[in-house]
Amino acid sequence: MEPKCKVELKNITKRFGKVVANDSINLTINGGEVLCLLGENGSGKTTLMNMLSGIYMPDEGCILKNDEEIRIHSPKDAFSYGIGMIHQHFKLVDVLTVAENIVLGLDEGGRLDRKAISQRVSEICQKYGFDLDPDSKIYDLSVSQKQTVEIVKVLYRGAEILILDEPTAVLTPQETDRLFEVLRNMRADGKAIILITHKLHEVLAISDKVAVLRKGAYIGTVNTCEATAQSLTDMMVGRSVSLNIDRPLPVDPKPRLHVEGLTCLDNLGVKRLDGVSFTAMGGEILGVAGIAGSGQRELLESITGLYPIESGSIRFTPEDGSEHELVGKTPAQIHKAGVAMAFVPEDRLGMGLVGSMGMTGNMMLRSWKKGRGAFLRRKEPTELATDIMNRLEVVTPGISTPVRRLSGGNVQKVLVGREIASSPSVLLTAYAVRGLDINTSYAIYNLLTEQKKQGVAVVYVGEDLDVLLELCDRIMVLCGGKVSGIVDARTTSKEEIGLLMTQVGGEVNA
Repeated sequence: MEPKCKVELKNITKRFGKVVANDSINLTINGGEVLCLLGENGSGKTTLMNMLSGIYMPDEGCILKNDEEIRIHSPKDAFSYGIGMIHQHFKLVDVLTVAENIVLGLDEGGRLDRKAISQRVSEICQKYGFDLDPDSKIYDLSVSQKQTVEIVKVLYRGAEILILDEPTAVLTPQETDRLFEVLRNMRADGKAIILITHKLHEVLAISDKVAVLRKGAYIGTVNTCEATAQSLTDMMVGRSVSLNIDRPLPVDPKPRLHVEGLTCLDNLGVKRLDGVSFTAMGGEILGVAGIAGSGQRELLESITGLYPIESGSIRFTPEDGSEHELVGKTPAQIHKAGVAMAFVPEDRLGMGLVGSMGMTGNMMLRSWKKGRGAFLRRKEPTELATDIMNRLEVVTPGISTPVRRLSGGNVQKVLVGREIASSPSVLLTAYAVRGLDINTSYAIYNLLTEQKKQGVAVVYVGEDLDVLLELCDRIMVLCGGKVSGIVDARTTSKEEIGLLMTQVGGEVNA
Protein backbone atom coordinates (compact mmCIF):
# COMPACT_ATOMS: atom_id res chain seq x y z
CA MET A 1 0.00 0.00 0.00
CA GLU A 2 1.47 3.37 -1.04
CA PRO A 3 1.92 5.71 1.98
CA LYS A 4 -0.21 8.86 1.90
CA CYS A 5 2.82 11.03 2.62
CA LYS A 6 6.27 10.39 1.29
CA VAL A 7 9.39 12.57 1.35
CA GLU A 8 12.59 11.90 -0.55
CA LEU A 9 15.93 13.62 -0.06
CA LYS A 10 18.04 13.32 -3.20
CA ASN A 11 21.77 14.03 -3.31
CA ILE A 12 21.50 16.52 -0.45
CA THR A 13 24.82 18.27 0.24
CA LYS A 14 25.52 20.98 2.81
CA ARG A 15 28.85 22.69 3.42
CA PHE A 16 30.02 25.06 6.13
CA GLY A 17 33.21 26.52 4.70
CA LYS A 18 35.53 23.62 3.98
CA VAL A 19 33.54 21.25 6.20
CA VAL A 20 31.09 18.98 4.35
CA ALA A 21 28.30 18.35 6.89
CA ASN A 22 26.15 16.30 4.49
CA ASP A 23 27.60 14.65 1.39
CA SER A 24 25.15 13.62 -1.37
CA ILE A 25 22.64 12.02 0.99
CA ASN A 26 19.69 10.05 -0.37
CA LEU A 27 16.93 9.19 2.11
CA THR A 28 13.28 8.17 1.82
CA ILE A 29 10.75 8.89 4.58
CA ASN A 30 7.36 7.17 4.40
CA GLY A 31 4.08 7.90 6.12
CA GLY A 32 2.94 5.33 8.66
CA GLU A 33 6.54 4.68 9.76
CA VAL A 34 8.86 5.67 12.59
CA LEU A 35 12.34 6.29 11.21
CA CYS A 36 15.26 6.70 13.63
CA LEU A 37 18.27 8.69 12.48
CA LEU A 38 21.52 7.43 14.03
CA GLY A 39 25.10 8.58 13.84
CA GLU A 40 28.06 9.74 15.86
CA ASN A 41 28.48 13.38 16.88
CA GLY A 42 29.26 15.42 13.79
CA SER A 43 27.76 12.84 11.41
CA GLY A 44 25.27 15.40 10.06
CA LYS A 45 21.96 14.18 11.54
CA THR A 46 20.69 17.50 12.86
CA THR A 47 22.01 19.43 9.85
CA LEU A 48 20.06 17.13 7.53
CA MET A 49 16.84 17.55 9.50
CA ASN A 50 17.38 21.31 9.76
CA MET A 51 17.27 21.42 5.96
CA LEU A 52 14.05 19.42 5.92
CA SER A 53 12.50 21.76 8.49
CA GLY A 54 13.59 24.98 6.77
CA ILE A 55 16.37 26.19 9.09
CA TYR A 56 19.11 25.56 6.50
CA MET A 57 19.00 25.29 2.73
CA PRO A 58 20.94 22.61 0.86
CA ASP A 59 23.85 23.63 -1.37
CA GLU A 60 23.10 20.77 -3.74
CA GLY A 61 20.30 18.27 -4.26
CA CYS A 62 16.54 18.47 -3.96
CA ILE A 63 13.62 17.46 -1.72
CA LEU A 64 10.57 15.67 -3.13
CA LYS A 65 7.19 15.25 -1.49
CA ASN A 66 4.88 12.75 -3.10
CA ASP A 67 7.19 12.74 -6.16
CA GLU A 68 7.01 16.53 -6.62
CA GLU A 69 9.98 18.80 -5.91
CA ILE A 70 9.44 21.29 -3.09
CA ARG A 71 11.55 24.26 -2.01
CA ILE A 72 11.85 24.95 1.70
CA HIS A 73 13.33 28.35 2.55
CA SER A 74 12.01 28.72 6.10
CA PRO A 75 10.17 26.83 8.87
CA LYS A 76 7.00 28.53 7.61
CA ASP A 77 7.56 26.93 4.20
CA ALA A 78 8.14 23.58 5.91
CA PHE A 79 4.81 23.85 7.72
CA SER A 80 3.07 24.63 4.43
CA TYR A 81 4.32 21.24 3.19
CA GLY A 82 3.24 19.48 6.40
CA ILE A 83 6.72 19.23 7.96
CA GLY A 84 7.32 20.21 11.60
CA MET A 85 10.31 19.80 13.94
CA ILE A 86 10.14 19.48 17.74
CA HIS A 87 13.44 20.70 19.12
CA GLN A 88 15.08 19.47 22.31
CA HIS A 89 14.85 22.94 23.88
CA PHE A 90 11.23 24.05 24.06
CA LYS A 91 10.13 27.39 22.61
CA LEU A 92 7.16 28.25 24.80
CA VAL A 93 5.92 31.39 26.59
CA ASP A 94 5.41 30.46 30.24
CA VAL A 95 2.73 33.05 31.07
CA LEU A 96 0.46 32.02 28.20
CA THR A 97 -1.93 29.07 28.15
CA VAL A 98 -1.39 25.85 26.23
CA ALA A 99 -3.89 26.91 23.53
CA GLU A 100 -2.35 30.39 23.22
CA ASN A 101 1.12 28.92 22.73
CA ILE A 102 -0.15 26.52 20.11
CA VAL A 103 -1.63 29.28 17.91
CA LEU A 104 1.10 31.83 18.62
CA GLY A 105 2.28 33.28 15.30
CA LEU A 106 -0.66 31.94 13.28
CA ASP A 107 -3.12 34.10 11.38
CA GLU A 108 -6.45 32.79 12.65
CA GLY A 109 -8.40 35.28 10.52
CA GLY A 110 -9.83 38.08 12.60
CA ARG A 111 -10.53 37.99 16.32
CA LEU A 112 -9.04 35.12 18.30
CA ASP A 113 -11.73 32.55 19.13
CA ARG A 114 -10.23 30.95 22.27
CA LYS A 115 -13.12 28.54 22.70
CA ALA A 116 -12.78 27.18 19.16
CA ILE A 117 -9.00 26.90 19.53
CA SER A 118 -9.33 25.00 22.82
CA GLN A 119 -11.87 22.68 21.21
CA ARG A 120 -9.53 21.96 18.30
CA VAL A 121 -6.61 21.31 20.68
CA SER A 122 -8.79 18.95 22.75
CA GLU A 123 -9.75 17.04 19.59
CA ILE A 124 -6.09 16.53 18.66
CA CYS A 125 -5.25 15.39 22.20
CA GLN A 126 -8.16 12.93 22.26
CA LYS A 127 -7.31 11.56 18.81
CA TYR A 128 -3.70 10.67 19.67
CA GLY A 129 -3.90 10.09 23.42
CA PHE A 130 -2.31 13.26 24.81
CA ASP A 131 -3.07 14.26 28.39
CA LEU A 132 -3.28 18.05 28.17
CA ASP A 133 -5.59 20.83 29.35
CA PRO A 134 -5.73 23.61 26.69
CA ASP A 135 -6.42 26.24 29.35
CA SER A 136 -3.44 25.41 31.62
CA LYS A 137 -0.59 27.88 31.95
CA ILE A 138 2.77 26.68 30.65
CA TYR A 139 4.49 27.41 34.00
CA ASP A 140 2.18 24.88 35.68
CA LEU A 141 3.15 22.01 33.34
CA SER A 142 5.68 19.22 33.79
CA VAL A 143 8.55 18.74 31.35
CA SER A 144 6.71 15.96 29.50
CA GLN A 145 3.57 18.11 29.22
CA LYS A 146 5.61 20.98 27.74
CA GLN A 147 6.97 18.55 25.18
CA THR A 148 3.38 17.50 24.44
CA VAL A 149 2.50 21.16 23.76
CA GLU A 150 5.32 21.35 21.20
CA ILE A 151 4.05 18.20 19.46
CA VAL A 152 0.43 19.39 19.43
CA LYS A 153 1.65 22.75 18.10
CA VAL A 154 3.00 21.16 14.91
CA LEU A 155 -0.03 18.87 14.59
CA TYR A 156 -2.34 21.91 14.87
CA ARG A 157 -0.46 23.38 11.91
CA GLY A 158 -1.26 20.26 9.87
CA ALA A 159 2.08 18.46 10.07
CA GLU A 160 2.23 15.04 8.38
CA ILE A 161 5.96 14.63 8.92
CA LEU A 162 7.22 15.17 12.49
CA ILE A 163 10.91 15.40 13.42
CA LEU A 164 11.76 14.92 17.11
CA ASP A 165 15.27 15.77 18.33
CA GLU A 166 16.30 13.73 21.42
CA PRO A 167 12.66 13.62 22.65
CA THR A 168 13.29 11.43 25.74
CA ALA A 169 16.37 13.23 27.10
CA VAL A 170 14.47 14.73 30.06
CA LEU A 171 11.68 12.17 30.53
CA THR A 172 11.19 9.46 33.15
CA PRO A 173 10.73 5.86 31.93
CA GLN A 174 6.98 6.13 32.51
CA GLU A 175 6.78 9.38 30.53
CA THR A 176 8.87 7.82 27.75
CA ASP A 177 6.44 4.89 27.55
CA ARG A 178 3.50 7.30 27.27
CA LEU A 179 5.27 9.28 24.53
CA PHE A 180 5.92 6.10 22.58
CA GLU A 181 2.25 5.13 22.82
CA VAL A 182 1.31 8.51 21.33
CA LEU A 183 3.89 8.09 18.56
CA ARG A 184 2.45 4.67 17.73
CA ASN A 185 -1.03 6.23 17.50
CA MET A 186 0.32 8.90 15.16
CA ARG A 187 2.05 6.24 13.05
CA ALA A 188 -1.25 4.35 12.80
CA ASP A 189 -2.84 7.57 11.51
CA GLY A 190 -0.32 7.66 8.66
CA LYS A 191 2.08 10.25 10.05
CA ALA A 192 5.77 10.01 9.19
CA ILE A 193 7.89 10.31 12.35
CA ILE A 194 11.65 10.88 12.42
CA LEU A 195 13.54 10.50 15.71
CA ILE A 196 17.06 11.75 16.32
CA THR A 197 18.39 9.87 19.34
CA HIS A 198 21.49 8.18 20.78
CA LYS A 199 19.57 5.68 22.92
CA LEU A 200 19.76 2.36 21.09
CA HIS A 201 17.28 0.54 23.33
CA GLU A 202 14.67 3.17 22.43
CA VAL A 203 15.53 2.90 18.74
CA LEU A 204 14.85 -0.84 18.87
CA ALA A 205 11.64 -0.33 20.87
CA ILE A 206 9.85 2.29 18.78
CA SER A 207 11.22 2.47 15.22
CA ASP A 208 10.31 0.61 12.04
CA LYS A 209 13.49 1.57 10.18
CA VAL A 210 16.89 3.00 11.11
CA ALA A 211 18.95 5.26 8.84
CA VAL A 212 22.65 5.62 9.70
CA LEU A 213 24.97 8.53 8.87
CA ARG A 214 28.74 8.51 9.30
CA LYS A 215 30.96 11.56 8.84
CA GLY A 216 28.32 13.31 6.74
CA ALA A 217 27.72 10.34 4.45
CA TYR A 218 24.66 8.09 4.23
CA ILE A 219 25.61 4.53 5.18
CA GLY A 220 22.25 2.81 4.75
CA THR A 221 18.76 2.09 6.07
CA VAL A 222 17.86 -1.16 7.82
CA ASN A 223 14.63 -2.66 9.12
CA THR A 224 14.63 -2.47 12.91
CA CYS A 225 13.36 -6.04 13.23
CA GLU A 226 16.57 -7.20 11.54
CA ALA A 227 18.92 -5.03 13.63
CA THR A 228 20.59 -5.27 17.04
CA ALA A 229 22.32 -2.69 19.22
CA GLN A 230 25.65 -4.18 18.18
CA SER A 231 24.93 -4.12 14.44
CA LEU A 232 23.71 -0.51 14.58
CA THR A 233 26.77 0.57 16.56
CA ASP A 234 29.08 -1.10 14.06
CA MET A 235 27.31 0.76 11.22
CA MET A 236 27.68 4.10 13.01
CA VAL A 237 31.34 3.72 13.92
CA GLY A 238 32.53 1.67 10.96
CA ARG A 239 34.13 -1.01 13.12
CA SER A 240 33.20 -3.37 15.93
CA VAL A 241 32.72 -1.62 19.27
CA SER A 242 32.20 -3.34 22.62
CA LEU A 243 28.95 -2.28 24.29
CA ASN A 244 29.77 -3.82 27.66
CA ILE A 245 30.24 -1.48 30.62
CA ASP A 246 32.75 -2.91 33.08
CA ARG A 247 31.41 -2.64 36.65
CA PRO A 248 33.71 -4.34 39.14
CA LEU A 249 32.60 -4.60 42.76
CA PRO A 250 33.93 -1.82 45.02
CA VAL A 251 37.12 -2.88 46.83
CA ASP A 252 37.44 -1.61 50.40
CA PRO A 253 35.21 1.47 49.90
CA LYS A 254 35.95 4.33 52.28
CA PRO A 255 33.89 7.45 53.01
CA ARG A 256 35.25 10.44 51.09
CA LEU A 257 32.44 12.97 50.96
CA HIS A 258 29.80 13.42 53.68
CA VAL A 259 26.85 15.69 52.84
CA GLU A 260 24.34 16.35 55.62
CA GLY A 261 21.19 18.48 55.52
CA LEU A 262 22.35 20.51 52.51
CA THR A 263 19.90 23.31 51.71
CA CYS A 264 20.38 25.90 48.96
CA LEU A 265 18.25 28.82 47.79
CA ASP A 266 18.32 30.59 44.45
CA ASN A 267 18.27 34.38 43.94
CA LEU A 268 14.49 34.44 44.38
CA GLY A 269 14.59 32.55 47.67
CA VAL A 270 13.27 29.31 46.15
CA LYS A 271 14.73 26.11 47.62
CA ARG A 272 16.79 24.25 45.03
CA LEU A 273 18.12 21.72 47.53
CA ASP A 274 16.19 20.77 50.65
CA GLY A 275 17.95 18.78 53.38
CA VAL A 276 20.04 16.61 51.05
CA SER A 277 22.16 13.98 52.86
CA PHE A 278 24.38 11.22 51.46
CA THR A 279 27.90 9.77 51.56
CA ALA A 280 30.10 9.24 48.50
CA MET A 281 32.51 6.34 48.97
CA GLY A 282 35.98 6.02 47.50
CA GLY A 283 36.12 3.11 45.07
CA GLU A 284 32.49 3.37 43.93
CA ILE A 285 30.39 5.29 41.44
CA LEU A 286 27.39 7.02 42.98
CA GLY A 287 24.81 7.83 40.34
CA VAL A 288 22.43 10.78 40.67
CA ALA A 289 19.09 10.54 38.84
CA GLY A 290 16.14 12.88 38.62
CA ILE A 291 13.90 14.82 36.30
CA ALA A 292 15.64 17.88 34.83
CA GLY A 293 15.72 20.73 37.32
CA SER A 294 15.49 18.57 40.44
CA GLY A 295 18.66 20.08 41.94
CA GLN A 296 21.39 18.08 40.21
CA ARG A 297 23.36 21.10 39.03
CA GLU A 298 23.00 22.95 42.32
CA LEU A 299 24.18 19.87 44.22
CA LEU A 300 27.50 19.58 42.40
CA GLU A 301 28.12 23.32 42.27
CA SER A 302 27.47 23.72 46.00
CA ILE A 303 29.95 20.93 46.81
CA THR A 304 32.63 22.65 44.72
CA GLY A 305 32.00 26.09 46.27
CA LEU A 306 30.28 27.59 43.23
CA TYR A 307 26.72 27.82 44.61
CA PRO A 308 25.69 29.56 47.85
CA ILE A 309 24.65 27.27 50.71
CA GLU A 310 21.90 28.22 53.15
CA SER A 311 22.58 25.45 55.68
CA GLY A 312 24.08 22.00 56.04
CA SER A 313 27.51 20.39 56.09
CA ILE A 314 29.90 19.06 53.44
CA ARG A 315 32.89 17.19 54.85
CA PHE A 316 35.78 15.79 52.84
CA THR A 317 37.79 12.92 54.34
CA PRO A 318 41.19 12.19 52.72
CA GLU A 319 43.29 9.03 53.13
CA ASP A 320 44.78 10.20 56.45
CA GLY A 321 41.32 10.28 58.07
CA SER A 322 41.27 14.01 58.78
CA GLU A 323 38.18 16.05 57.88
CA HIS A 324 37.79 19.29 55.94
CA GLU A 325 34.56 21.27 56.16
CA LEU A 326 33.85 22.73 52.71
CA VAL A 327 30.83 24.92 53.47
CA GLY A 328 31.79 28.59 53.33
CA LYS A 329 34.91 28.01 51.22
CA THR A 330 35.49 29.28 47.69
CA PRO A 331 36.85 26.92 45.00
CA ALA A 332 40.31 28.48 45.49
CA GLN A 333 40.14 27.96 49.26
CA ILE A 334 39.01 24.35 48.80
CA HIS A 335 42.01 23.73 46.51
CA LYS A 336 44.40 25.50 48.89
CA ALA A 337 43.18 23.31 51.76
CA GLY A 338 44.52 20.31 49.87
CA VAL A 339 41.11 18.90 48.92
CA ALA A 340 41.71 16.75 45.82
CA MET A 341 38.46 17.37 43.97
CA ALA A 342 37.73 17.49 40.23
CA PHE A 343 34.56 18.77 38.59
CA VAL A 344 33.20 18.17 35.08
CA PRO A 345 30.36 20.73 34.82
CA GLU A 346 27.26 20.57 32.66
CA ASP A 347 28.32 23.71 30.76
CA ARG A 348 31.44 22.47 28.96
CA LEU A 349 32.53 25.67 27.24
CA GLY A 350 30.97 28.16 29.63
CA MET A 351 32.21 26.83 32.96
CA GLY A 352 34.57 23.96 32.12
CA LEU A 353 36.82 25.23 29.30
CA VAL A 354 37.71 28.50 27.59
CA GLY A 355 36.55 28.08 24.01
CA SER A 356 39.01 30.56 22.48
CA MET A 357 42.01 28.73 23.98
CA GLY A 358 43.64 25.55 22.74
CA MET A 359 44.17 22.37 24.70
CA THR A 360 47.47 23.59 26.17
CA GLY A 361 45.91 26.81 27.44
CA ASN A 362 43.02 24.92 29.00
CA MET A 363 45.43 22.56 30.74
CA MET A 364 47.17 25.61 32.21
CA LEU A 365 43.96 26.76 33.88
CA ARG A 366 44.68 24.23 36.62
CA SER A 367 48.39 25.04 36.96
CA TRP A 368 48.92 28.71 36.11
CA LYS A 369 49.71 29.64 39.74
CA LYS A 370 52.77 27.40 39.58
CA GLY A 371 54.51 29.96 37.35
CA ARG A 372 56.76 32.69 38.63
CA GLY A 373 55.83 36.30 38.10
CA ALA A 374 54.65 37.03 34.58
CA PHE A 375 56.08 33.78 33.21
CA LEU A 376 54.03 30.60 33.02
CA ARG A 377 55.38 27.09 32.74
CA ARG A 378 54.11 25.67 29.45
CA LYS A 379 56.12 22.47 29.25
CA GLU A 380 53.97 20.35 31.60
CA PRO A 381 50.59 21.59 30.21
CA THR A 382 51.81 20.96 26.65
CA GLU A 383 52.88 17.42 27.55
CA LEU A 384 49.55 16.83 29.29
CA ALA A 385 47.57 18.16 26.32
CA THR A 386 49.50 15.91 23.95
CA ASP A 387 49.01 12.90 26.23
CA ILE A 388 45.24 13.49 26.48
CA MET A 389 44.97 13.99 22.71
CA ASN A 390 46.73 10.67 22.04
CA ARG A 391 45.26 8.61 24.86
CA LEU A 392 41.63 9.72 24.41
CA GLU A 393 41.85 9.99 20.61
CA VAL A 394 40.83 13.65 20.55
CA VAL A 395 40.19 14.68 16.93
CA THR A 396 41.78 18.12 16.52
CA PRO A 397 44.12 19.77 14.01
CA GLY A 398 46.50 20.43 16.91
CA ILE A 399 46.71 21.17 20.63
CA SER A 400 46.75 24.91 19.89
CA THR A 401 43.44 24.83 17.97
CA PRO A 402 40.68 26.67 19.93
CA VAL A 403 38.54 24.01 21.63
CA ARG A 404 35.33 25.72 20.50
CA ARG A 405 36.11 24.44 17.00
CA LEU A 406 36.00 20.83 18.19
CA SER A 407 32.92 18.61 18.20
CA GLY A 408 31.00 18.13 21.46
CA GLY A 409 32.51 14.71 22.01
CA ASN A 410 36.06 15.94 21.61
CA VAL A 411 35.43 18.93 23.88
CA GLN A 412 34.16 16.54 26.54
CA LYS A 413 37.24 14.32 26.18
CA VAL A 414 39.49 17.34 26.75
CA LEU A 415 37.52 18.39 29.84
CA VAL A 416 37.28 14.93 31.41
CA GLY A 417 40.91 14.18 30.59
CA ARG A 418 42.11 17.39 32.25
CA GLU A 419 40.09 16.80 35.42
CA ILE A 420 41.20 13.17 35.75
CA ALA A 421 44.84 14.20 35.22
CA SER A 422 44.64 16.22 38.46
CA SER A 423 44.58 12.89 40.40
CA PRO A 424 41.41 13.63 42.40
CA SER A 425 40.04 11.78 45.41
CA VAL A 426 36.52 12.94 44.46
CA LEU A 427 35.38 13.29 40.83
CA LEU A 428 32.06 15.07 40.22
CA THR A 429 30.54 14.81 36.73
CA ALA A 430 27.38 16.47 35.42
CA TYR A 431 25.85 14.85 32.32
CA ALA A 432 29.29 13.72 31.14
CA VAL A 433 27.91 12.03 28.00
CA ARG A 434 24.94 14.28 27.17
CA GLY A 435 24.63 14.56 23.40
CA LEU A 436 27.64 12.32 22.78
CA ASP A 437 27.66 9.42 20.35
CA ILE A 438 27.85 5.88 21.67
CA ASN A 439 31.54 5.38 20.87
CA THR A 440 32.63 8.49 22.80
CA SER A 441 30.18 7.70 25.60
CA TYR A 442 31.72 4.30 26.24
CA ALA A 443 35.18 5.88 26.28
CA ILE A 444 33.96 8.19 29.07
CA TYR A 445 32.37 5.28 30.99
CA ASN A 446 35.68 3.41 30.88
CA LEU A 447 37.54 6.47 32.18
CA LEU A 448 35.15 6.77 35.13
CA THR A 449 35.47 3.07 35.92
CA GLU A 450 39.27 3.36 35.89
CA GLN A 451 39.01 6.16 38.44
CA LYS A 452 36.76 4.01 40.59
CA LYS A 453 39.34 1.19 40.49
CA GLN A 454 41.95 3.66 41.75
CA GLY A 455 39.84 4.43 44.82
CA VAL A 456 38.30 7.68 43.62
CA ALA A 457 34.79 8.57 44.80
CA VAL A 458 32.94 9.23 41.52
CA VAL A 459 29.62 11.08 41.53
CA TYR A 460 27.90 10.65 38.15
CA VAL A 461 24.85 12.80 37.35
CA GLY A 462 23.14 11.23 34.35
CA GLU A 463 19.83 11.11 32.50
CA ASP A 464 20.00 7.71 30.78
CA LEU A 465 18.66 5.26 33.36
CA ASP A 466 19.96 2.23 31.45
CA VAL A 467 23.49 3.60 31.77
CA LEU A 468 23.01 4.47 35.45
CA LEU A 469 21.90 0.90 36.13
CA GLU A 470 24.91 -0.58 34.30
CA LEU A 471 27.65 1.83 35.38
CA CYS A 472 26.91 2.81 38.98
CA ASP A 473 27.11 0.97 42.29
CA ARG A 474 24.43 3.04 44.05
CA ILE A 475 21.91 5.52 42.65
CA MET A 476 20.58 8.52 44.55
CA VAL A 477 17.32 9.94 43.18
CA LEU A 478 16.44 13.63 43.55
CA CYS A 479 12.91 14.98 43.26
CA GLY A 480 12.15 18.65 43.77
CA GLY A 481 15.48 19.21 45.51
CA LYS A 482 15.00 16.37 47.99
CA VAL A 483 16.46 12.87 48.15
CA SER A 484 13.57 10.51 47.45
CA GLY A 485 15.69 7.36 47.60
CA ILE A 486 19.16 5.81 47.46
CA VAL A 487 19.11 2.33 45.92
CA ASP A 488 21.51 -0.46 44.96
CA ALA A 489 22.07 -0.16 41.19
CA ARG A 490 22.59 -3.94 40.89
CA THR A 491 19.18 -4.86 42.31
CA THR A 492 16.88 -1.93 41.45
CA SER A 493 14.89 -1.40 38.23
CA LYS A 494 14.10 1.45 35.86
CA GLU A 495 10.51 1.39 37.07
CA GLU A 496 11.52 1.83 40.72
CA ILE A 497 13.81 4.74 39.85
CA GLY A 498 11.10 6.27 37.68
CA LEU A 499 8.68 6.21 40.60
CA LEU A 500 11.26 7.80 42.89
CA MET A 501 11.85 10.52 40.30
CA THR A 502 8.21 11.53 40.71
CA GLN A 503 8.38 11.14 44.49
CA VAL A 504 6.32 7.96 44.49
CA GLY A 505 8.60 5.39 46.01
CA GLY A 506 10.01 3.77 49.08
CA GLU A 507 12.18 5.07 51.86
CA VAL A 508 15.76 6.23 51.52
CA ASN A 509 18.24 3.38 51.92
CA ALA A 510 21.53 5.22 52.35
